[in-house]
Amino acid sequence: MANTFRVLTFAAEPSNISSGQEYHVYTTPASTTTVIIGLILTNIHTAQVTAKVLLESDTSGDATSSASQTNNIGAGTGSGSSNANTTAVLLNNAPIPVGSSLEILSGGKVVLQPTDAITISCSVADKLSGALSIMEIT
Repeated sequence: MANTFRVLTFAAEPSNISSGQEYHVYTTPASTTTVIIGLILTNIHTAQVTAKVLLESDTSGDATSSASQTNNIGAGTGSGSSNANTTAVLLNNAPIPVGSSLEILSGGKVVLQPTDAITISCSVADKLSGALSIMEIT
């Protein structure tokens, strides 16, 4: 298995917020597992903006619940079957002041399966710049 470190940058996104569409920063390729190392979002506007980051996933969740698991709140309450993942909000309407950056997903890693995607949105069109650092395992 090869590990490839990559950085994906974007200059001024998302370009169109009136239609409610997010900017797709990254989608995991087939036969690849991706580890997110960090994401930096920078406000390039003249006023404060808010940002949202989503993990869009339709892959199957591999973890199953166990009736004997007692170390987590709510653990052991599921049916033990594997369910499809859904969209998770990783950051929701977080304010980013003028001239500031917000570093998220640093320290805690997020694993993406094939077809999983990271998307961003901003309260003002074309006013977020940033970088996503990842490691792809192929």
